[in-house]
Amino acid sequence: MSTEEELLSVDYEVYGRVQGVFFRKHTQSEGQKLGLVGWVQNTDAGTVQGQIQGPAGKVQQIQRWLRTTGSPQSRIAKAEFTNERTIDKLDFKNFKVVR
Repeated sequence: MSTEEELLSVDYEVYGRVQGVFFRKHTQSEGQKLGLVGWVQNTDAGTVQGQIQGPAGKVQQIQRWLRTTGSPQSRIAKAEFTNERTIDKLDFKNFKVVR
């Protein structure tokens, strides 16, 4: 049996006061700290969205962070996670902020 943790991919969208408060930058550094890959961007609707990939346990950690912590000035109303699935390999090399 392999001790490798399965890799997860999950899409996310965070609602609340999450633009203009360095939310993307903090999400990127949190993702990098956890060794995750993916991306984050602002939406026209005033939310922040993106995709995270990495070991299941780390993905769960950043999901918790996105739901409860965020950047210091942010006020998170809710975070939605969709399209969660197991993947064979990562689609990204790093965690980037998309303009």
